[in-house]
Amino acid sequence: MSDVVPFPHEGWSAEDAERFLLARERFGMRFGLDRIHRLLNVLELGQIPFPSIEIVGTNGKSSTTRMLAAVLERHGLRTGCFTSPHLLSYRERIRVGEQDIVPERFAAQIARTVRAGELVDRSQQDAADRVTQFELLTAAALAEFAAAGVDVAVLEAGLGGRYDATNAVDSRVAVLTNVGLEHTRYLGPTIADIAREKLAVVRPGATLVIGAGLAQSARELAWRTAAERGVKLVRAVEDRRIAPELAARGAYQRRNFAAACTAARAFLGRELDREAVLDAAHSVTVPGRFEVHDGAPQVLFDGAHNPGGIDALTASLPEFVVGRRLVAVVSILDDKDAASMLRGLLAHIDALVCTATASPRALPAATLASLAGQLGAGEVLVEPRPHEAMNRAREIAGAPGVVLATGSIYLLAELLRDPEFSAPVSTI
Repeated sequence: MSDVVPFPHEGWSAEDAERFLLARERFGMRFGLDRIHRLLNVLELGQIPFPSIEIVGTNGKSSTTRMLAAVLERHGLRTGCFTSPHLLSYRERIRVGEQDIVPERFAAQIARTVRAGELVDRSQQDAADRVTQFELLTAAALAEFAAAGVDVAVLEAGLGGRYDATNAVDSRVAVLTNVGLEHTRYLGPTIADIAREKLAVVRPGATLVIGAGLAQSARELAWRTAAERGVKLVRAVEDRRIAPELAARGAYQRRNFAAACTAARAFLGRELDREAVLDAAHSVTVPGRFEVHDGAPQVLFDGAHNPGGIDALTASLPEFVVGRRLVAVVSILDDKDAASMLRGLLAHIDALVCTATASPRALPAATLASLAGQLGAGEVLVEPRPHEAMNRAREIAGAPGVVLATGSIYLLAELLRDPEFSAPVSTI
C-alpha cells in the first residue's frame, strides 16, 4: 500500500480520492512514458478503444479543449474531455458529455487506478520512480472514457508534449495553440526548443492545427514537422461570421474557439453545422478564464500565470473596464517570470494588492510588492492573506470599480471557495 494513504482505497469517497491526489502532488513530476504505458496495460487499456485529439501549447489549452469537446458534442459525438489544472476539484479534469465526472464514478476510477499504480510501483527497479499524480489522473480519465463509451476524447497535455502522459495515446488530430517561454528548465531555452517538445505528439499521417498568432520560429518548425511526418497542417483563422459572440469572455477566447472549430472540422472531415457551432459558442464558459462576478465592485478572475497569459488578459481589459478604477490582487509562483508578468499588468491597473497563496511555491507578498516598486508601480499594498487582499482591493476600487484576481490558478482556487463567488458567472 502507498505510504501516503492512511486509509484503504476500497470504498473510497470522492473526498478520499481528492485527499490522495493532493498528497501525491508533493512527489512532483517525472518525465517519461514508461510508467503510463505500464499503468494503462494493468488497467487493460493497452489499446485505447476510441480516437482522440491532443491539445498542446503554452496558453489556451483548457479553453480550446472544452470548446472543441462542446463543438463535437453538438455534432452528435459523445465526447470525453481531460483538462488540467482544476480550480476547486480534481473532478473538473474528467468530463463526459460536458459534465464533470460524478463523485461516485470519480472515487471508483481513482481507487482502481491507484491499485494499478501500486502494482506498477512495485515492478519498478527504482523505488523512487513512482507513478505520478498526473499519470494517475490521465489513466483514470481514459478508463472513465472507455467505460462511458465515448466516440472521441479531447486530451489536454499537462506540460510539454513528448514526455507528457497524454502522449501515450495516438491522436488523429493535434492542436498547437501557441508557444511561449515557460518551463524552460524542462523544455529548452528557446521558442523553437519548446515547440519541438510540444510537436512531438504529432503522429505520422495525422492533422496538425496551429493557432493564430503562433510565433514565426514555432510556425516554421510546425511546417517542417508536418512535411517530415506526412502530416496535413491547417492554420486556425478567427472568423466572426462563424460565431459573432462567445459566452466565454476575453478577446483571446476567439483564437481558442477558432482553433477548436478548425480541429473539429479536421476530425470530422467535413464542414461544421453552423447552428451547432453557434450553440457551442453561446454555451461554453471556462472556469477561471475571464470569469466575471457581478457586484459592487465587479470581480474578475483570470488564471493568467505567465507573461503570455497576462498579455492576452490585458488586451481584453480596456473594453471591459471602460474607464473604471481597476485594482489587481496578484499572487505569483516562484518558478514564473514575475517581473514580466507585473510589467505587463502595471500599465493597465490603478492599484496593486500583493498576496500569497498557501502553495509552498508562492512568492512572498512583500517580495512581489518590492518587485512591483522596482518596476515603477504606483499604489502598491501588501496583504499576505488572499481573502483579506480581496477585501482591501474592493475597498480601494469602490462600488463602481473592478477588482481583478490573477497571477496564479492557486489564488483563484482559494478565492473562489468563498460562498459569495458560488453564483453563476456573467456571460455576454
